Amino acid sequence: MPAFDLPPTELEHYRPDIEEPGGFDAFWRSTLEEAGRADPLVSVREVETGLRLTRTWDVTFRGFAGDPVRAWFSTPAAAGRALPAVVEFAGYGRGRGLPHERLTWVNAGYAHLLMDNRGQGDQYGCGGDTPDPHAGAPGGPGVMTRGLRSPEDYYYRRLITDAVRAVAAVRALPGVDPARIAAAGNSQGGGLALAVAGLVPDLAALLVTAPLLCGIRRCLDLTDAAPYGEITAYLSVHRGAEHDAHRTLSFVEGVSFARRALAPAHFGVGLRDTVCPPSGAYAAFNRYGELAGQGPRKELHAYPYNGHEGGDAVQVRWQLLWLRAVLEGRDGTQGAAPSAPARVTP
Repeated sequence: MPAFDLPPTELEHYRPDIEEPGGFDAFWRSTLEEAGRADPLVSVREVETGLRLTRTWDVTFRGFAGDPVRAWFSTPAAAGRALPAVVEFAGYGRGRGLPHERLTWVNAGYAHLLMDNRGQGDQYGCGGDTPDPHAGAPGGPGVMTRGLRSPEDYYYRRLITDAVRAVAAVRALPGVDPARIAAAGNSQGGGLALAVAGLVPDLAALLVTAPLLCGIRRCLDLTDAAPYGEITAYLSVHRGAEHDAHRTLSFVEGVSFARRALAPAHFGVGLRDTVCPPSGAYAAFNRYGELAGQGPRKELHAYPYNGHEGGDAVQVRWQLLWLRAVLEGRDGTQGAAPSAPARVTP
């Protein structure tokens, strides 16, 4: 796929104005206050996986409206102290799958919570285990358009709330250092991680690659690839619904969450990504933390000849090194971070 978005020199400085809706902060404050009234954990049950160096628990926690959300929680088997934790969010159409599918963060010495995506899991991977009791809102067939005409009914209000509650859940689990929690994800998972960074002020770190839900209005103009293409297909049938749809989407705009974030952040983007166009990731990166004044430390790795896969395992290698520096320090001291905001082209 040839390059189709802005040229790299323009992406470097791309800081689009985002039409934030009135009441954005109040909307999320009330949503999260309602979800946070009950203790996060419902059940924690250790499972046998056949892995000798990893212990895994089947976790159920309370998400949006107190709905039960499933997750896998894993730690190194020999962990003898409270560990920093990585809360990971899966991509569009994927569920939590099987516990042995994602072992990178555990092998790096972290506790790891992988959240299931409510109402997803049927497109690829090994499935999911969390239904969405509120899926009756108009829209479909994909979750990208469920409840699209109303911020209160929109699917991503529920999924983002689940993601925030996943952080509360991992902090309540034994063997976790609650002060050292990182959010991580690619694509839809990246959009969720970014939302968590904007809604959880004491998050320790953010790892995001090719984020969905960033620069949404521009992405709808640039690509018909799913899942953005689900929105354009919906609006092609429901003519006249554009105003309500755009207003709803403005409440889950990743750039708005990025502006509010405080945690150190590591971004990755493929410049030929037609699924989540790179201008969305750059918009979030360039405006990341701007409401905090000087803003948090941040770093971006761009891959000029890659699409939605971005840097793939190369990007994960950068993430591992960067996260260790942020959470433990280059000399083993908690809290150290890379020296300056940076954009890197490997």
